[in-house]
Amino acid sequence: MFFGSIPALVTPFAAGRVDEAAFRDLIDWQINEGSNALVPCGTTGEAATLSDVEHRRLIEISVETARGRVPVIAGCGSNNTAHAIELTKSAQAAGADAALHVPPYYNRPNQDGIHAHLAAVAEVGFPIVLYNVPARTITDIAIETMARLSRLPNVIAVKDATGNLARVTAQRLACGKEFIQLSGNDDMALGFNAMGGVGCISVTANVAPRLCADFQDAMREDRWDDALALQDQLYPLHAALFSDASPGPAKYALSKVRPGFATELRLPLTEPSAASKAAVDAALVHAGLIAA
Repeated sequence: MFFGSIPALVTPFAAGRVDEAAFRDLIDWQINEGSNALVPCGTTGEAATLSDVEHRRLIEISVETARGRVPVIAGCGSNNTAHAIELTKSAQAAGADAALHVPPYYNRPNQDGIHAHLAAVAEVGFPIVLYNVPARTITDIAIETMARLSRLPNVIAVKDATGNLARVTAQRLACGKEFIQLSGNDDMALGFNAMGGVGCISVTANVAPRLCADFQDAMREDRWDDALALQDQLYPLHAALFSDASPGPAKYALSKVRPGFATELRLPLTEPSAASKAAVDAALVHAGLIAA
């Protein structure tokens, strides 16, 4: 159901409000450039600063604009189980295809608590993609816990941002070959797919959707030499987009490849540093996305 290049979409803002027209334009561009699915309202979409009304509206726009051309995986994570359930129901009502869920952050429950939280979300009866990102949540969905969750009928996939490639094999053995594994790290996507993954929920795809789609296509078609060449072409950009707090560098990069795209962020995020912007500029040149 989910595979290939899947952008974790940024949320465009104008004068403090969601810029719906810019968001629609971004979605159309992503689909036309070969992206295989969309993820609104994730970390890269500054979901932590969205109101529930904005959150619902962004998912609605994603579904309306995609028009069934690609699936929509709605970010619905919360460290409040009741709120996570409500966000999931809202995404389901908006017509999304699945919900993306992190384990509870800040509360830091044990593995039984993580399982109970995500199992409660799955009871909504909607496809669930787990999102394991310990660097942000300070909790880790242990392999044994993921195996338990994978046996639930609605838990179908994981976005793995642990940075541990060995997890791909361990999770395949624990959860089964049908369990979908998507990388959450652009820089590791080549090794991730070689070990059994099928795609990447990507920050870089916001900026270079065609290159990221070509990269994923190459691996799916067993053209590993082509994939390696594209990895080398994209690697500096993967690094540059995290040279300051994300998605600041990604929005700056979008303003360079799509002139007029607003770089506005919501506090507590602030404009990327001059050094970060310089790294992004150099990486965009290296990738062939802007002229030197």
